[in-house]
Amino acid sequence: MMNFPVTKCWPPVLVGPSEPTPAGHLPLTSTDKGCLYLPVTSLHVFHRPIHEPAETIRRALSHALVHYYPLAGRLDVSGPDVELACTGDGVEYVAATTSYTLEDVRFLDSPLVTPLDAFALRSGDRVRMPDCPLVMMQVTEFACGGYVVGVTWNHAVADAFGMAQFLGAVGELARGLSMPSVVPVRHDAALPEIPHLFGAVGPCLGFTHAEYAYTDATIPWSFISRVKAEYAGVDQPCSTFDVVAAAIWRCRTRAMNADPASPTLLVFTANVRKHIGAKDGYYGNCIALQMAVSTCGAVANGGTAETAKLIKHGKERIPCILGDYKPVLFSEEVVGALRGYAPLFMSSWGGIGLDGVDFGGGRPARVMADMEVTWTPCCIPCLPCSRKDGDGVNVLAFCVREEHVDRFHAELATLH
Repeated sequence: MMNFPVTKCWPPVLVGPSEPTPAGHLPLTSTDKGCLYLPVTSLHVFHRPIHEPAETIRRALSHALVHYYPLAGRLDVSGPDVELACTGDGVEYVAATTSYTLEDVRFLDSPLVTPLDAFALRSGDRVRMPDCPLVMMQVTEFACGGYVVGVTWNHAVADAFGMAQFLGAVGELARGLSMPSVVPVRHDAALPEIPHLFGAVGPCLGFTHAEYAYTDATIPWSFISRVKAEYAGVDQPCSTFDVVAAAIWRCRTRAMNADPASPTLLVFTANVRKHIGAKDGYYGNCIALQMAVSTCGAVANGGTAETAKLIKHGKERIPCILGDYKPVLFSEEVVGALRGYAPLFMSSWGGIGLDGVDFGGGRPARVMADMEVTWTPCCIPCLPCSRKDGDGVNVLAFCVREEHVDRFHAELATLH
């Protein structure tokens, strides 16, 4: 991997709201608190030029923060409970340039030719500091006229759906709209708590930093269609996510070559806005965790359609689980399997709006994800706007150790 020189205008600046905004504190939900200090990065590759991308987006960001002013705040940890302080301190922002073209860096496609952190700001050890910005943004202009927008945010203040909504608003203002088309809502007092899902799983994780190999894979449409057809013969149709998640879970389990009798878990997120009546425009965390549980032998040696059925049925149980606010109790065996290397976490970025962000030159040619910290094996399937969309579904995985990478890639290669 090469290091393509990127010149960043250092130090970064703080971009605050362009007008005075309300001060005060907003409470965090239990789901927000389940994501505390978890930085997530999205990278948006735009190949069509716009006028002065870094300055255009900086101005639009400042205007957008008038409406999304909590994102310009900070976390307040001084009291008995963590709260969102609306301080107006601003979003950390840096403009960058490179003499290379998007073709030179392959539009950030796999195999990567330069580290992704060249195009995004990182929170690093600051993420737990009270003065750490909740959102950081870097705009890198390329010699070809294209540009990459890298956004790193603290997951406690927005899920990926909410961040897509915010970036969509920045894009609308960059294109000359006077107001965002969606009225944002950060605090919804009527929103029911969903403590049992994060509350039950979170303490099991430990949040210990671990290193997992980066994999950018494409699950072929031919494989997905075949599994869907096989599944439809015995049950109601399954989704693309069900098939992709099952395929990754199966390939990873086979690569690990674990004890066939040991439990294996797939933990996946679900957008539950429609299930709990969240207001239109709500951009805080509105996700539930659900699990599919099996044994390593059943997943490794069974068919993909059988594994997809476990995932589909887990999704179907979510409305029932949300209606039952009793604590979730797991067996000691399952709790043990939630720790360390055994579980696989998935969060789909398909259909949440990240592909609709437009700063004036059209939608992105590529949307990427990156994890600054990997505290558990994880995977982000169904990434939008991949240049390989015609071949299959793009998946980014940080889910196997180095000693299992070759076997994992070999298993992925069998999907056709």
